[in-house]
Amino acid sequence: MLAFLPVVLDMTILHVAIPTLTQALAASNSQVLWIIDIYPLLMAGLLVPMGTLADRIGNRRILLIGLVIFGLASALAAFATSAQMLIGARVLLALGGSMIMPCVLGLIRRTFEDSKERGLALGLWGTVGAAGAAIGPLAGGALLEHFWWGSVFLINVPVMLVVVPACWLLLPRQEQTTPGHWAIGQALLLVAGMIAVVYAIKAGFAGKQPLLVALLTLAFGVAMLALFVRKQLRSAVPMLDLSLFAHPAIVAGIIMAVVASGALAGVELTLAQELQYVLDRTPLQAGVFMIPIMVAAAVGGPIAGWLSARYGLRLVASASLLTAALSLGWLGVEDFDAPGILVPVLLALLGLSLSIGLTASSIAIMGAVEASKGGAAGSLEATGYELGTGLGITFFGVFMSVIYGRHLTPVDGLSSDMASQASASMGDTYLVAQQLAGEQAAALITAGKAAFSTTHTVLLLTTAGLMAGLAVLVFFLLAGARKEANTH
Repeated sequence: MLAFLPVVLDMTILHVAIPTLTQALAASNSQVLWIIDIYPLLMAGLLVPMGTLADRIGNRRILLIGLVIFGLASALAAFATSAQMLIGARVLLALGGSMIMPCVLGLIRRTFEDSKERGLALGLWGTVGAAGAAIGPLAGGALLEHFWWGSVFLINVPVMLVVVPACWLLLPRQEQTTPGHWAIGQALLLVAGMIAVVYAIKAGFAGKQPLLVALLTLAFGVAMLALFVRKQLRSAVPMLDLSLFAHPAIVAGIIMAVVASGALAGVELTLAQELQYVLDRTPLQAGVFMIPIMVAAAVGGPIAGWLSARYGLRLVASASLLTAALSLGWLGVEDFDAPGILVPVLLALLGLSLSIGLTASSIAIMGAVEASKGGAAGSLEATGYELGTGLGITFFGVFMSVIYGRHLTPVDGLSSDMASQASASMGDTYLVAQQLAGEQAAALITAGKAAFSTTHTVLLLTTAGLMAGLAVLVFFLLAGARKEANTH
């Protein structure tokens, strides 16, 4: 858990730092989105290859290498002098993180053979995952209150100085490994395909690239992923065991992991920006505002294990997603400037329900396979988690930009270039306002705040609708899983 916490913390710790970082590095909206989500998206592509590699040569060895890379990359990111340098450092962080996550899950699966003990262990894993993602904005806000933006990365270095020796001493040196070679070409196909598809979505929807470029990039990404799948089906020892998708419980678990983690990351990103840009809160105040999510997420994991054992995974998973949908819809129409007691309660309910949903996805996936496939299943679970976080940030970021641009009221006297830049995001609006005179700047900021408030409402209501649909889908998928279990 000590090895896992910094990895998941880095998914969301940047959310409250974005306004500060954007101005310090003069980062464009596109660069800001890449700074945030190159980490989870690249991890999503690397997790399956690294999980397979860990099965081949041992979880302990890969975990230690990943921890060292993660620590060094954190120091590099802390002292980045440009947006491009920070993106590069985040690439190295993703490489290290992709080695850490599947090893943690693989060790849990191989250590706990008893289903009840494994459920509790996975509950603790889910707690660290959800609470780490939730505590990120608070930790980032507290650091930015006293230090520069690079401190949100530098905090990982002392943690790694403790974790690396601890893992070296405590983890068993004798490990079960699986035979077979590790095909780096297949890994590159998977990574290239995923990055290309996501870039096409970002570039196409946000209008940053011509439609033809976006479509060609999308076609390339889909072709790479199709080639990867074809190689998996023809390989005697595939990197990704596609037969795992024959289990309805695994399909349901991965869908839940993607959507729940994506919703958590996207909502936190939206709230962090609204609190600072629209309501003029400090980074620390924004982090404190989201404490209810953090606290509730911390208790959701163990509760999920107990509820699943008592009431069944199907009911718990579906109810948690439906509760999250109701919370999101209600938050979408609430006033955050005068939140009262209702908004913190809704945030807590959202954190609790998403945490239970994430842990339920782990129980569904890891309980559907035998121990020998624990590493492969663990990498699938972790991939769903990281892919969800990355896609959540991507889609929230892209749709936020599109909706914001459509609702930003033009300000008189603004040149076409300035108007175009201001409509890209709230951060760009502030950058343009810094170049204007007093009254014109104030008018632009006021228009930006109104547009962002509308954007926040549309995003949360849309996400609530998608979450409700997912609850119904998971209910039917897990019914198939129960029938499958009964036949065996």
